[in-house]
Parts: sequence; C-alpha cells; structure tokens
Amino acid sequence: MSSISRKVVLVGTGMVGMSFAYSALNQSICDELVLIDLNEVRAKGEAMDLNHGLAFSNSSMKIYFGSYSDCADADVVVICAGVNQKEGETRLQLLQRNYKVFESIVPSVVSSGFDGIFLVATNPVDIMTRVTYELSGFNSAKVLGTGTTLDTARLRYLLGEYFNVDPRHIHAYVIGEHGDSEFVPWSQAIMAVKPVNDLLSQYPDRFKIDDLCRIEHEVRTAAYEIIKAKGSTYYGIGMAICRIVRAIFHNENSVFTTSVRLRGQYGLRKEVFIGNPCIINSGGASRILELSLTDEELEKLKTSYQILDESYNSIN
Repeated sequence: MSSISRKVVLVGTGMVGMSFAYSALNQSICDELVLIDLNEVRAKGEAMDLNHGLAFSNSSMKIYFGSYSDCADADVVVICAGVNQKEGETRLQLLQRNYKVFESIVPSVVSSGFDGIFLVATNPVDIMTRVTYELSGFNSAKVLGTGTTLDTARLRYLLGEYFNVDPRHIHAYVIGEHGDSEFVPWSQAIMAVKPVNDLLSQYPDRFKIDDLCRIEHEVRTAAYEIIKAKGSTYYGIGMAICRIVRAIFHNENSVFTTSVRLRGQYGLRKEVFIGNPCIINSGGASRILELSLTDEELEKLKTSYQILDESYNSIN
C-alpha cells in the first residue's frame, strides 16, 4: 500500500456509493477519490458536487471522475455498483442480476494492474464478495465485504438503548449471512465486562430473553423497514464502508464482522464468504476470530453457511 497517497476508487455512484463518498470527504478518509460508473454523466456530476463542498470541509481530497485504468495504483477499490433491492425482495434475489454486473467490473479492475484491497458492498454482499474473489484470483485476505458490520452496529445501538448504556461498551455481534439467516450469538454478548446472559439471570424482572429476541428480529428486518419507508438504505452502509476503509489505511487491527472466507474455522472449509468477526488492517482481512459458539448457535451458522454456498452454486 502506498505510503505517499491514500487512493480509493469507488465503482458505482448510486446512493450507497455516494453516501460513502460524502462520508469519506467529511472524514478525510483518503487523499484521492476516483468515481467510476456506467453512467458517466452522473459520475462526473457527483464529482463536481463533492468538489464544490471542499471549501467547507477539513479535507484537501482530490476527487474526480475516472476509468478502470485509475485502479492501477489504488490502495482500495470499493464496489457499490449493482441493482438496488426492491420492496419485498430478498438480498439473494438480487444475485443473478448483480453477478452479470460484476463479470464486467472485476476483470476490468484487475486488468489495470490493481494490487490493493477489494471492499464489496453490493448485495447479496457475502456472495458478491465470493464472486469478486473468484473473478479476481486475489488472495482471500485482500477481498472482503461489508458483511454484517452494519447489522452489528444496529444491534449495539438497540442494546445500548435497552440496557441504558453507551453502545460503544456493548460487545455483541451479528454473524452469518447479511440477510434472513443472520443471527446473534448471545453466548458471546457482553455489556462492558458483564455477559448479557448473566444480566438476564441476575435481573429477571428488568431484562428478558424475549426482549433480546425482539431486538434481534428488529436488526434482521431493519433494511426491509427502511426500504418500505424510503425506498432504499444508504447512509448507514455508507458510513460502515468509510469505517472499514479507515481501519485499512490506519492499519488499526480493528475488529469488524466483515464478509470473509472461512479457512477451517467452525469446521467449515468451502470457499464461502460469511459475516464473522475479523481483524482488519493494511493487509485486509488479517485474522478471523473463531467464536466459542454453543451447539445451537453453531447449527445456525452452518445453516447460514449452507444457504450462501447453495445460492452461489445456483449462479451457474
């Protein structure tokens, strides 16, 4: 990764991509941001709009419309291109349409000489991350997706409200598919230094498992509610992308539930990418953290894993 200039290429200037770009500008995430889109007129307009706000930001970022040749010296390529999820449509139903989009994008990025890190946000994100891995031929550590990073943020926000504590002191994760089979391994959930299951036992009149199940359901269906209300989701995922990119550029060794390829963890060995806690640094997905799941939780993970594998295999 370049030590002189931090360069990001964004492929896809829809609402998700531009929510990321806007967050990146306001947080000074990189020095150079290149926008690529099939709709070149839109991408050029988005670059102009962002540039006109530079005077009001703390950033001196260089922002411009570009082409795949600009990926050659990029550190990170963020892919947000694809068809949007419609109301009542599952993320997996997007698969066939978005696979065709990626067949054009990924080889074009690789042929430029790109040797950085792919970060995928297009849904169904776990499968599209695997598609990117297969089409690119890259080491799996350099191909990751946003996974359940946003779901985990939603969970911590709701648990923070429930327990009346700062969400930053809630250590709980959503793992599995970024979709209908995702789940919360409650055995691993901690408030500060206190396991959540202990709180349920000690304060049965205040905290109940039914409430936690309701929160888990709200997290799982949040995207559907937002899509029903406003057509699509973009602010939250845009900020999640921004946060992951920051961890890469600053070599943070931060933990996020990104879409990563399991390498034997949980006894699962296929080429499946799935949401799981992972240490993210300048090398990408540095180290996958295997959770000590209960038998019931492990079965849920295996079910999610199987769904993702079968869905990927259905492409061909």
